[in-house]
Amino acid sequence: MSVPLTWLVRGRELTLDRPIVMGIVNVTPDSFSDGGRYLSVDAAVRHCRALVDDGADILDLGAESTRPHGAQPVTAAEEIERLLPVLVAVRAALPGVTLSVDTVKSDVARAALDAGAAIVNDVSALRLDPRMARVVSDSGAGVVLMHSRGGVADMGTYAHAEYHGDVMDVVQHELGTQLAVAKAAGIAPASIAVDPGIGFSKRPADSLRMLGMLERMTSWGHPVVVGASRKRFIGSITGVPEADARVHGSVGAAVAAYDRGASVVRVHDVAATRHALDVVAAIRRAASMTPQPA
Repeated sequence: MSVPLTWLVRGRELTLDRPIVMGIVNVTPDSFSDGGRYLSVDAAVRHCRALVDDGADILDLGAESTRPHGAQPVTAAEEIERLLPVLVAVRAALPGVTLSVDTVKSDVARAALDAGAAIVNDVSALRLDPRMARVVSDSGAGVVLMHSRGGVADMGTYAHAEYHGDVMDVVQHELGTQLAVAKAAGIAPASIAVDPGIGFSKRPADSLRMLGMLERMTSWGHPVVVGASRKRFIGSITGVPEADARVHGSVGAAVAAYDRGASVVRVHDVAATRHALDVVAAIRRAASMTPQPA
């Protein structure tokens, strides 16, 4: 594996010598797991404080759902109206925390960056808005390029989940094209992270294959981000239909991802994930130490 040591986000280097936990903050009424819980500024700030207390290194704020069933695209104006009051309040309440904005729209990304975000998490990997790459490049922000197919309304479904040959080969080819777009736009290679898009346009077997072969993505030399938290494939394996009850399976997926080279895991259940990954990291460090003579 070729895991980078840092991730450059707006002039700041995030050190990747330990597992980085990105806490999910859905400022939406319709997200698949916790939609509607954090719409108010006060509720969102309380949630963000709790995530940081639980060990989150990054907070990823999103105001448009890509849920598996019935996702409804919103305008940039509506997304900004939902997002900005929360982001500004969180920035004031937690000034030392790195903030990420989960959006496919360049206008939303620009507004969030102007308000203090440092990372753009684009689940379309710059596909859906041709201006996004320039916004990221001009700001010096970090960017997550996630593999997906289709638009906001159907990328979380199986509408585009047909792959010919090995799904990892196809995903690497398609995401590699967007990686080239990012670099051609002037985004610094050190600022780019990649995400295989677990559960996005992928059936359970595809998601498992992606996680199992994740080491292949580390060969690009960019931080690998994995967001498997509470996804449908975990429910299909564990028999847990309720998304917010898939904590244990989600932690298992996060540990497997880190073990195969992921630098960042994007999760709902921060405390459980943080504790598990800290133990795995400690074991890894102990295994790499040279035994001292008696």
